[in-house]
Formats: sequence, structure tokens, C-alpha cells
Amino acid sequence: MKRLGKSMWLAVLLAGALVTVVSPRAAAQNGSIVGTILDVNGKPWFGLNVQAVSDQGAKLDSKTDAEGKFAIRNLRPGVYTLTITTFPPPNDKQPPVAMGQLKVTSGEEAKAPDMNFKDMMAKAGTEAQEKVKKQDEEKQKFEGMKAHFSAGSTFLDQERKARDDLAKATPDQRDALKQNLKDLSDKASTEFQAAQKAASEKDPNQHLLWAKLGESYDLAGRNDEAAQAYQQAVAAKPDDPGYYNNLGNVLARGGKIDEARAAYTKSAELDPTKAATAWRNFGISLYNANRGGDAIEPLQKSAELDPKSAQTWYLLGACLIYKMTVKKVGDKDVPEFAPGTIEAYQKAVDLDPNGPFGQQAKEGLAQLQQMAPGIDIRVTKKKKS
Repeated sequence: MKRLGKSMWLAVLLAGALVTVVSPRAAAQNGSIVGTILDVNGKPWFGLNVQAVSDQGAKLDSKTDAEGKFAIRNLRPGVYTLTITTFPPPNDKQPPVAMGQLKVTSGEEAKAPDMNFKDMMAKAGTEAQEKVKKQDEEKQKFEGMKAHFSAGSTFLDQERKARDDLAKATPDQRDALKQNLKDLSDKASTEFQAAQKAASEKDPNQHLLWAKLGESYDLAGRNDEAAQAYQQAVAAKPDDPGYYNNLGNVLARGGKIDEARAAYTKSAELDPTKAATAWRNFGISLYNANRGGDAIEPLQKSAELDPKSAQTWYLLGACLIYKMTVKKVGDKDVPEFAPGTIEAYQKAVDLDPNGPFGQQAKEGLAQLQQMAPGIDIRVTKKKKS
């Protein structure tokens, strides 16, 4: 067994009780305790810290030498509790182990029975050894999962950048950048899937692995695969509002409006403080999918919950355009805008007069006037104090 095996014994060994040694004669005022400790390979265990605590609370320490021996001297008569308090690397994270009690009398050396963890392991039986083996396997699985998760996260960071680059790319660059985005998505998803296989079924990180896998698909526009991964994340951690929000995003982009609405509703219920954001995200997803008419309802809900969001008001005005009708007046077709269209644009301008949403809202109002000359598109201006 390798030296690393020393870290396994703690899971299966009970404290070894030491016999009480009574010395019949006293030759001096103080006594001592000596003993030997052998590791799980039956070899001397160097560097263990052994502490003796008297029935009066006095503490003295000693370390085992190269032969696994320790000696605690200058002890007043009494009963002492022995404990291995610290272990040398790689076992330095192990908790203390009680060794039992020993009686010390004046002027005598009390010898503690040898502690041989190899023998104790053998006595622990097959069941205990299997337990240690299983713990070791679980540790190896965790390390494997951790390595794949780290690699997947690195590819995911690169994928986020690739998507941003694609959004800013010129037409002649887009094909190459799309392929790069797909390649990075494949690499990230492969690593996260490998992490899932390496992890145990009851690993508490399973929900995070599914969520990261979903994001790797999501960034590359692989809506169906992303939805399946986010659904698994939700199943593994059903109280996370963010997972429902992400699921709603991909469902909305995929045209599954009712399912998306249910996901956003659940996200809003789990975290009412971010309900406005959930409904705004629903509206944005629909708007980006050219489903402006369907986006009106969630944007109206978002505006009711957060009336100070210029982005929400601008998007609401832009989506209300989808409800525009045309009526015949004489020999002309005259557009009729849905109620609230102009007001939504105006609110965006009031809230963000010099920002991007306010500017886009001004452009929207100008377009409305071109479509229907003479309509009142005056933007309310605050009076100077």
C-alpha cells in the first residue's frame, strides 16, 4: 500500500483503548508515558503529535520519532487521556484520534500498548475495507469531475468571447466565426458531459454541470439541446430561479411560447424581487425571435413591476407597432397605432433622454410621424428648476 493510504484508516478504525498500567513502587516525584505507533503498512509512523491530558486538565505533547516511538515525561501522578492530535502530510487534514487512558504513578514509566494500524485495519474486516475503497473511488471520481469541469469552464469563457466577436463581425467574417463558435461549444459540452460521467449520481454539483452544459449549447444557438440541459438542471435544483429563467429564454427563442411562459412564471414566483427582469427577458427573447406581438404581454407585466426601465418601455413601444392597423379614409390608407404605442416611446425618452433606449425611442417616434403625418409625438420635457 502506498503512503497515501495512511489517509484511509480514519474512516474505519475505532479508538484503541489502552490498558491501565499501575506501577507498584514510586522512586521519584514524576512519571512518564512511552509508546510506539505503526502506520497502515506496519511501519513506524514518524511525526505524529501525541498529547496527554491529565484528569486535572494539564496538557503535555510529544512527537513520534523515526522508529514511531514517543515519550511524554515529567508527568505528575494521575490518569491521562492520550490523543493523536495531528498527523504529518498527506494526512494533515485528519481529525484527532483518541488512544484511550493510562494511569501514571510516581517515578515509573508507563508503557502504552503499541498501536499498529495495519493490524487494526485487518481486524476492521472486509466491510470496513470496502468502505475505504469506496471512499477512495469517490475521491477519484470527484477529482476527475473537477478536472473536466475546469476544462469545460475554460472553453465556455472562450465561447462567450466568440459569440461577442460574432455579434460585431462584418459579413465576410461571420462564417469563420460561426464555425469557431460551434467548435468551442462542442469542446465545452464534451468536457461537461465527461464531468457528469465522472461524478457520482448523488454528487451535489450535478445541477451545476447541467446548467453549464445548457449554457454551452445556449451560446451557440442550439436551442433544443440547451432546453433539455436546463430542464435537467431544474429537475436537480428546482428552487433556483435562474435555471427557470435560462430555460424560458431558449424555449421562447424556439417558439415554445406556452412552455416559456410557464418557466418565466416559475422564475418570478421563486424570486419576486426579480420578477420584472424575468418578464422583460421573456419579452426580449420573443422580440429577438421576431415575435413582437407575443412579446407585448410580458413586457407590459415587466413595466408594471418596474416602471423605471427605459429598455422595457422602448421594447414595448416597438412591439406595439405589430398591433398597428390600417383604415381606409377616402382613397388613402391611414395607419392606426395600438393604444399605448406613443406613450411607451415617450416614457423611454423621459427615462433615458441621452441613452441608447431613449435615442431609439426618439427614432421610433419620428418613424411614426412619417407613417401618419400630423400625429402628436411631442415628448414631455421636464421643467428646469
